[in-house]
Amino acid sequence: MSKQKESLVQHHVAHHFDTAEQEFSTAKLGMWVFLVQELLFFGALFVAFFVFKYLYPEMYVEAHHHLSWKMGALNTIFLITSSFTMVMGVRSAQTNQRRATKNYLFATMLLACSFLVVKYFEYAAKFHHGLLPPHFFFGEGVHQTLPIFFGLYFVMTGLHGIHVLIGIGLIAWLMYRNSRGEFNSEFYTPVEMVGLYWHFVDLVWIFLFPLFYLVG
Repeated sequence: MSKQKESLVQHHVAHHFDTAEQEFSTAKLGMWVFLVQELLFFGALFVAFFVFKYLYPEMYVEAHHHLSWKMGALNTIFLITSSFTMVMGVRSAQTNQRRATKNYLFATMLLACSFLVVKYFEYAAKFHHGLLPPHFFFGEGVHQTLPIFFGLYFVMTGLHGIHVLIGIGLIAWLMYRNSRGEFNSEFYTPVEMVGLYWHFVDLVWIFLFPLFYLVG
């Protein structure tokens, strides 16, 4: 590495790290620890989902008639595609393709925003028909425990939506730093770490979609 390039890389490395390689390995370990914590967090909600499914199987059968699998499938397509564009964004940063990095990050953000737009219309329909958590539920339903299902639905998909929103903010931050020319083949740690986070967000939805929208 030339002295000029080495100086540029060191300029973007956090002051408490000696090299970009040290920062990358430390950041990756920290991100994996964070994602394990997130897995435990969502795992508890999935356990609650299956416990109530075991106790009230009829509730889940009826609830599926109130959810649009087409909207869920559309959002699944958005997020799966966004995983691909994020991978390409990371790859572009690793190979000094600044413009391609910008384009792939922007595409990822656009797909994430599309996901939230679909979710907005889906939530709006639930509010309109009163399909809400307990104490707020006023919709029609044969099974008296139906509000429990929508309590789980709003908590789990809502928390996932918050993670998507955070991801959009992180991607915007990456785009800003990329516009300043901070990423190259020697330093791309922030891009890869956000990429790992985004893949986790996508993975959670891969489980949420069939459980809420497909499995009766």
